[in-house]
Amino acid sequence: MGLLDHVNSAVSGAKGAAVKPGKDDRPPEGASADDTEELDEESGNILMSLIGQLRIGMDLSKVTLPTFVLEPRSMLERITDFMSHPDLIFGAGGIDDPEKRFLQVTRYYLSGWHIKPKGVKKPYNPVLGEHFRCSYRYPNDTDGFYIAEQVSHHPPISAYFYMSPANNLLIYGELKPKSKFLGNSAANVMGGENRVVLLDRPEDGEYEIGMPTNYARGILFGKMVLELGDHSKIRNEANDLTADVEFKTKGYFTGTYNAIAGKVSRGSKHVGDISGKWSESMDYKNTKTGETEELFNVKTAKIVEKKVRPEEEQEEFESKRLWTKVTDGIKEKNLDKATENKTAIEDAQRQRVREREEKNETWTPRFFVQRGEKFYPKVEALPEEMQSEVVQKYFANHATASGSSGANGSE
Repeated sequence: MGLLDHVNSAVSGAKGAAVKPGKDDRPPEGASADDTEELDEESGNILMSLIGQLRIGMDLSKVTLPTFVLEPRSMLERITDFMSHPDLIFGAGGIDDPEKRFLQVTRYYLSGWHIKPKGVKKPYNPVLGEHFRCSYRYPNDTDGFYIAEQVSHHPPISAYFYMSPANNLLIYGELKPKSKFLGNSAANVMGGENRVVLLDRPEDGEYEIGMPTNYARGILFGKMVLELGDHSKIRNEANDLTADVEFKTKGYFTGTYNAIAGKVSRGSKHVGDISGKWSESMDYKNTKTGETEELFNVKTAKIVEKKVRPEEEQEEFESKRLWTKVTDGIKEKNLDKATENKTAIEDAQRQRVREREEKNETWTPRFFVQRGEKFYPKVEALPEEMQSEVVQKYFANHATASGSSGANGSE
């Protein structure tokens, strides 16, 4: 009996062998309505047909997902969720206490997770060379700029860069998602690293941030539920500060959804604890003073909206323009239209790969360069508004320190 037969047996209540839920396969219950999704019969049948072809532990990066599970935006745009609360980190460099500066960076990082689509959705997989750019205007009359590019397709890697020189802030990094099928769950392990630079605190170096894992639960039986799980680490080597944050997944009988617990350390010394829910509010307790302060509250936080140029002004491979017909199909609930246009984009990408292979050409990222495992912005290739002197100086120094050799993107 195959996996799909097991599923059908379990769903119909038939007797005989069935998939026994394991630790990662249990159908979660009691999650917020915004974090759950129940498919209609047609969508459910399509998903079951797809799942019947999968095996436990299988890499999902090359699996073509049906359009009804897609969030109508590219992964390159989704990364901007972490630029939605800049006020939490602006001015951090002016704080004398390194522990308090570290806490501001931690506060910024934890503020981005509550922004998500309703239900269980996955953003578009960007095609090689696709890019997304936007800008921000802040209440203090300063600006922020963001650009991201898909620098590798196999394996998928998205490189990104955000800057607000007036607020002494740079953020850059790469996202390296790896998806796996776990039975009644699918896991999206978010590799890569997010790096924060406080330009007015050069002695701090970089704050390095890892990501938790996204889980889609209940894809075989029960309602589908989105969870964040596993550990995420925030490090600042210069000041010997680390935060180990656990995104807790709900147990079958105990626990709650969206809970976090974190420990902040300076060297071997335990200096503080983080608790709460990433979807609601989080607190920080200083272990030395015993004082507790609110880190972030979703209800009182204000999101700064990004500005994106009209699609008619965008280049062919800018995300909004590239995926516009797929997005229209999803919003219109016209899955045939969305699927047809998604397939056309993916087929065109395969054709470009074949043409490069025939010509023995190697594709190179336009806006980023790889050094080791990291991707750095090519400042001279960025939009003019992002070529500030302070940015040029910072990354020129990094190029000298890490060596100037670069690598090409992967097809």
